[in-house]
Amino acid sequence: MNGAESLIRTLMQGGVDTCFMNPGTSEMHFVAALDQVPQMRGVPCLFEGVVSGAADGYARMAGRPASTLFHLGPGLSNALANMHNAGRAHVPMVNIVGEHATFHRQYDAPLTSDIEAIARPYSRWLRTTAAASDVGQDCAEAIAAARTAPGRIATLILPADAAWGEGGRVAAVPASPPAPAVEQSRIDDAAIALRNGKRTAIILGAHLTEGATLLTAAKISAVTNAKLLAPFAFTRISRGAGLPGVTRIPYVTGDAIEMLREFEQLILLGATPPAAFFGHPTRPSLLAREDCEIQTLAGIDEDCTGALAALADALHANKAEPHLQVSERPALPNGEITLAGLAATVAALLPENAIVVDESVTSGRNMMAATKGTPPHDWLVNTGGSIGIGLPMAVGAAVACPDRPVLCLEADGSGMYTLQALWTAARENLNITTVVFANRAYAILKGELAGMGGNPGPRALDMLDIGRPDIDWVSLAKSLGIPARRATSLDEFAMALRHGFMSNGPNLIEIPL
Repeated sequence: MNGAESLIRTLMQGGVDTCFMNPGTSEMHFVAALDQVPQMRGVPCLFEGVVSGAADGYARMAGRPASTLFHLGPGLSNALANMHNAGRAHVPMVNIVGEHATFHRQYDAPLTSDIEAIARPYSRWLRTTAAASDVGQDCAEAIAAARTAPGRIATLILPADAAWGEGGRVAAVPASPPAPAVEQSRIDDAAIALRNGKRTAIILGAHLTEGATLLTAAKISAVTNAKLLAPFAFTRISRGAGLPGVTRIPYVTGDAIEMLREFEQLILLGATPPAAFFGHPTRPSLLAREDCEIQTLAGIDEDCTGALAALADALHANKAEPHLQVSERPALPNGEITLAGLAATVAALLPENAIVVDESVTSGRNMMAATKGTPPHDWLVNTGGSIGIGLPMAVGAAVACPDRPVLCLEADGSGMYTLQALWTAARENLNITTVVFANRAYAILKGELAGMGGNPGPRALDMLDIGRPDIDWVSLAKSLGIPARRATSLDEFAMALRHGFMSNGPNLIEIPL
């Protein structure tokens, strides 16, 4: 077999059976090999930022890596913004990047670039394969690297002659190294802190706000009265009625400082000390109060799950009854559109087992509070701050969980970065209801501008306006194969949302604000 086929067969053997791709000439042997290995699902995307964002959403929900396929350095470069977000989410991802044939690089063809230099800042594992006979083994090591806790980005660069060359071999994927255990002294220190009577919060990082780990944290909370917090940029939270409650630290600096003011102690588990997104001339960068004692129980690359279990043992918390969110839904509102009314409508209608992908930025800030008592669901957000993740992440989540409804809450400015994801959702007939909050502005930046003080003038404000002309999301969506409608009242929104959830396919609702 050739190198490309050995690559795909090794991916399959390693449990990587989905590839989001935007290939070019140098990757055609990979594309051709899909016919030889039909078990590999190829998902075409019209832009590389959709590829990397979809692979992120897939990994968050599947708990295992997808692969990606990019065309040389420029194709990889187009993917980097959402690869930054994926890195911040600490999810596994296996990137395959085509490269010119080794004998052709000397001619400096127009698409020649230093692919390793482009990939290095975003890759925890990076290699350029040398020959067809090495492709399988290199791929196997990339999969093992991606699976290394808590989840890493691995990038394999594949020269075209290594792809088309014969002598490819399928390789077994080695075991990923275990995460380093946390020293007992840190377990003991955290247990002492949680018993000393001071007001304490535990900040849970990536992969700790779901499943059995979240339940363990909730038992610790029940016996110590410590509050469970998540960073504003969390990876995934399983939430809703019957599940433990986790409070998200706010984005707005003043709001975050006010929330954290009550805590004399913070215990970090796979998280860093809470900090503002940006430095400010008059506001602090660190959000906890100055006299707050901060302990790191486990760093993100350490065995956070084991550390949490050991802490539960030390506190005799395993038999505790955790505090769980009670079931509550608001009455379905009607009348004119308000942000609170939109949040209440979502809370009234959100289906059980839904996946909410939230990049609503300013317009959706009421959503999490409003939906805390709805049926169990998962909530995903932008972890790295690079906008344009929502639509692609919804695609990846829907591919990973085809039997679950996906609700994508999207800002109009962010959505314009990767609107090509709608085409993939239509082509794959994915169960995604997208709600676009069309306020015709980068509203979050207007808030940042106002926060700088002074009185910004019309020329400054005009740079943050994305109206004139207004973007017609209904027409855009329809042109990409997505049924769409515009809702101008809460009654129309409820009707459209019900229809979207019942359709079991892709649809879009535009909300003019």
